[in-house]
Amino acid sequence: MSTSTTLLSATAHPLAAGGAGEHRTLIITLFSVFVAITLGITVWAGRQTKDATDFYAGGRSFTGFQNGLAISGDYMSAASFLGIAGAISLFGYDGFLYSIGFLVAWLVALLLVAEPLRNSGRFTMADVLAHRLRQRPVRTAAGTSTIVVSIFYLLAQMVGAGALVALLLGATGEGSRRWIIALVGLVMVLYVTIGGMKGTTWVQIVKAVLLIAGTLLITVLVLNKFHWNLSTLLGRAAEASGKGGAFLEPGLQYGKDGTSKLNFVSLGLALVLGTAGLPHILIRFYTVPTAQAARKSVNWAIGIIGAFYLMTIALGFGAAALVGPKAITASNESGNTAAPLLAQEVGGGAGSTGGAILLAVISAVAFATILAVVAGLTLASSASFAHDLWANVIRRGKTSEKEEILTAKIAAVAIGAISIALGIFAHRLNAAALVALAFAVAASANLPTILYSLFWKRFTTQGALWSIYGGLISSVTLVILSPVVSGNPKALFPGLAFDYFPLGNPGLVSIPLGFLLGWAGSLLSRPAPDQERKYAELEVRSLTGYGAH
Repeated sequence: MSTSTTLLSATAHPLAAGGAGEHRTLIITLFSVFVAITLGITVWAGRQTKDATDFYAGGRSFTGFQNGLAISGDYMSAASFLGIAGAISLFGYDGFLYSIGFLVAWLVALLLVAEPLRNSGRFTMADVLAHRLRQRPVRTAAGTSTIVVSIFYLLAQMVGAGALVALLLGATGEGSRRWIIALVGLVMVLYVTIGGMKGTTWVQIVKAVLLIAGTLLITVLVLNKFHWNLSTLLGRAAEASGKGGAFLEPGLQYGKDGTSKLNFVSLGLALVLGTAGLPHILIRFYTVPTAQAARKSVNWAIGIIGAFYLMTIALGFGAAALVGPKAITASNESGNTAAPLLAQEVGGGAGSTGGAILLAVISAVAFATILAVVAGLTLASSASFAHDLWANVIRRGKTSEKEEILTAKIAAVAIGAISIALGIFAHRLNAAALVALAFAVAASANLPTILYSLFWKRFTTQGALWSIYGGLISSVTLVILSPVVSGNPKALFPGLAFDYFPLGNPGLVSIPLGFLLGWAGSLLSRPAPDQERKYAELEVRSLTGYGAH
């Protein structure tokens, strides 16, 4: 999901050829069955999509439990499933800190964002801002930020999908990988254009159930290997890691020096605060009928996501103990193959039928994870373009729902085409850098603006513009100047050296800057004449739901 160059680099890895190569037909069949089932769900949902509320918000017909499952499906991306298991298998305690950070992030969403956002908006984040600020400039800024965050996050998933699927299908050539990225992009566009939010939500629900079931199965098999004794598992992992007791203590990845300590704080800050500003997560709060259901959906999501991240202990330490860091890094230096390799091992080992079956199942779940997330991201960005930029900025509200939905579908095709083109171009790049950028932008630009708009009476249009554009520009600039992009062998451009910013994530600088710019821009501008009245209306709506759509 996010936050380190150790998570989800899209590089080729010779994944247990003995297991995958002999059972390629099984893997292809499982992939095909999953795609066919989810496309069937999408077509069914598309027939029930009649207006903008259906397309953008699923008719607000989902229960708290259903939306909680869908949020979980949207949130637990390929970097969560593949990346965290790899980080734990290589860095032990420090790797598990990512699981803690992902879970804690939901408290911010629950306590500060979920209920007031559901009460105040209609389809997008910009609806909340436009209620009390000048509509055209803030919708333009919010729409731009949403699209930038979504495309970078989307590109990371596309790159990961291309690497994973090409590998498991034995497609090693660049031409084959390009076709696979194009196929993933095509399926993604079909999900959104045919099914809208209803189809996307049901795909995410199915994916969440599959992911939890697959993770639970591996967890049970791993714990059974160690007679359900967690201490034995951790001890064996520490022994196999070659690092001894240090594997179970802080410091292998962070805390080595002042820069690494600051880097961890920066990554954690972006992760915890960025989650509450992610566009594809925010739009999920509009799919339930009431604010109470929105709150329940977040509670369910916390429980489901918490259970998943708890099971990453078995995934990561189990991979370290049973597969071994050397075999994992030989397969992929970032550790992204730890979960599939572990599945093969607990299923019976390389070359065994059981190992191949479990490898195929877990690989299909990983593929399902990617598809569900890219569908949610595409819907968020296309909805923002159609609803915020086209309908309210370009057409100034003089458009029909039918035209707006058509525009959203065209935007989904265009965004899908851009993602496919960038994914093909960037298939060798480090996807974690792109995901970290998405989180940094969301935390730096979106969250300050949302919180100020909901809770600060003095907040002005200029403050919103300074916050969004300032957070957007600063986070992108600092990432470009960071070690993620240049200056080391694992960078996007290892042959260049313009890494003037020492941290791998800009959150420590760009997030406070986003808040500071929103505050300064508001104080240095004159409030609108009806500012107090509009804030009072928004406050009543956000707290009570009165007048909510």
